[in-house]
Amino acid sequence: MKKLFLLTIPFCLMGCYNQERNCADFQTGNFLFEQEINGQKHTSTFVRTDKYEIETYNGKTDTASIRWINDCEYILQKLHPKNMAEKKAVQMKILSTSENGYTFEYSIVGDSNKQKGEIKKIK
Repeated sequence: MKKLFLLTIPFCLMGCYNQERNCADFQTGNFLFEQEINGQKHTSTFVRTDKYEIETYNGKTDTASIRWINDCEYILQKLHPKNMAEKKAVQMKILSTSENGYTFEYSIVGDSNKQKGEIKKIK
């Protein structure tokens, strides 16, 4: 019986704990993203509607279309790309949510190199 109990512990640790994901709460609204690049803090803000994400970064505003795959995953495609890199769509996945924000991962569609970040909802 003791062996059976010890065998169930790893499975329960993997499957019994579900991170909260109330992704629908973050499909629209005003958001803040902060990241550190080369030791400097960079901030961008964006407004997400049903169809678009309008981002302001370093005084420049850019718009991308948004296509939801499911409640927690979506694809962003810039509407007015300025170069080949900006033409590539970005896949976003909300990993966990809290009361005022969420943790996500993102990558260029088809690229296995994923980055992570945190977003705060400001409205």
